[in-house]
Amino acid sequence: MRGFALLGIFVVNMLFFHSPYIYINPYTWFQVPGDYETHKWIDIFVQGSVYPLFSMLFGYGLAMQFMKSQEKGTSFTKLAVRRLSILLVIGCIHAFLIWSGDILITYAIAGFVLILMIRLKPIWLVLISALLFLLPNGLLNGLLYFLGKLDSESLTIYTGIQEIEKSIMAYSLGSWGDIFSQRLNDWIYMSGYGLIVLMILFTIVPFLLLGAAAAKLKLIERARSLKVFWIIAIIVGLGAGTAIKWLPYLTEPNVLTMTVQDTFGGPLQAIAYAGILALVCTIPFILKLLSPLAKAGRMSMTIYLMQSIIATTIFYAYGFGLYGKVDIRTGTWMAVGIYVLQLVFAEAWFMKFKQGPVEALWRKLTYRNNLSQKDENKVNL
Repeated sequence: MRGFALLGIFVVNMLFFHSPYIYINPYTWFQVPGDYETHKWIDIFVQGSVYPLFSMLFGYGLAMQFMKSQEKGTSFTKLAVRRLSILLVIGCIHAFLIWSGDILITYAIAGFVLILMIRLKPIWLVLISALLFLLPNGLLNGLLYFLGKLDSESLTIYTGIQEIEKSIMAYSLGSWGDIFSQRLNDWIYMSGYGLIVLMILFTIVPFLLLGAAAAKLKLIERARSLKVFWIIAIIVGLGAGTAIKWLPYLTEPNVLTMTVQDTFGGPLQAIAYAGILALVCTIPFILKLLSPLAKAGRMSMTIYLMQSIIATTIFYAYGFGLYGKVDIRTGTWMAVGIYVLQLVFAEAWFMKFKQGPVEALWRKLTYRNNLSQKDENKVNL
């Protein structure tokens, strides 16, 4: 699932890597049929649908670590705080020195919140997740609806021409200082000028809580015996989620329809994608066929950071300077091609090593501090 999500994340992120996507109205900007159709299908089936899946898997992984620490009698909180702190540092390096669209900072902050509730029973995790997600997002979308009734122009998605020009000049022709300055401005803009710290509580934390509840219920491990549950989740999630994701194309594309599309349609599709993968992986032949995705998922942080380094080298001025010169269709195929090469890299890497390079470093920095006394004695010996 992580391997699958990494591909989807890269396809979406590629829109931001090669163009000033954050400053345009995507529903009116693309006039070339190939670009319009490619963006449309990314928008409906990938955008807003893969990051909730990856977020749920992040919560799933933290919960698995918590349950494992309980079995071993080690301190989960100490380990988790240290790991998330290091993740936060890596995220800051990534956001400010490599690419502004970093997600690691968000996961680290949301992870600290999950630690506070990780000991709750699954039912409470689900209820709190639903409350945190539905109440504020429902109020926000309700407010947008009434604003649109009062003044439809207030929901218009604007294209920032000056911001587009500055981005193209900085990333395609600028010095390292120009790129750093533009990267910082982009990060501040995408983080809602600091509001992201509050928004994480209503957008990412609910998915982590849902993933943690799923881990405690072993929904993935018991996929074979929970076929009916997953089939229902797939039908409802894929049907309702995809219908909602079509809203901007069936009605007027504006702030409201775009917000509803990503806020509610994306997570429903994410659950459906998780169900599809959970069920198909109960078939031995398909499980073996998808093993390259699993290996990419095992080194997810390495793959994610590699994608940013490779893409910025291709598009930024300190590399090949192709920013603003690649269309969406080409960029999408580039993302798929680079990801295939990453699968080959992961396959070769795991022939010799047990962990990805970044994951190994991360574990080395945190593992020793979470050993039980018995394991500590073994290491000392």
